[in-house]
Amino acid sequence: MSNADSRTISEHRRARYEYFVLETLEAGLVLTGTEVKSLRMGKVTMSDAWIRIEDGQAALLQLHIAPYALGNRYNHDPLRPRPLLLHKAEIRRLYGTIKQDGLSLIPLRLYWKGQHAKLEFGLCRGKKLHDKREAIAGRDARREMERAVKGHGR
Repeated sequence: MSNADSRTISEHRRARYEYFVLETLEAGLVLTGTEVKSLRMGKVTMSDAWIRIEDGQAALLQLHIAPYALGNRYNHDPLRPRPLLLHKAEIRRLYGTIKQDGLSLIPLRLYWKGQHAKLEFGLCRGKKLHDKREAIAGRDARREMERAVKGHGR
């Protein structure tokens, strides 16, 4: 996907630190008019968001979209559950995978695709403390190698 096709609204950067992302998927969101205006202004927080599948429907929970400043009585609840637009077969497959393997659905990125807001989410498994320490150690080692290579050219 090129940058001309999509513009990132918000990204859940900590998700890749907290979870192993096994698979990524894309879904549309059901939004109200004032939510879309708030998204265009970038007033969204994804840090606590997660996806639940219940009664054959997928819903995005705890995504905070700030109320639109000029929305008056048409404003929305900032934390309301937002339905995701997925095919029934995808929902069934995800539900079975989550129940069987104990995985989670975590939103990774919210972006515009044309004029539609899309959500990229991942089928994730939580990391243990030692996994996080390994990630930090690897990142530090890469940084040290880059410094050594950069300093060697002087």
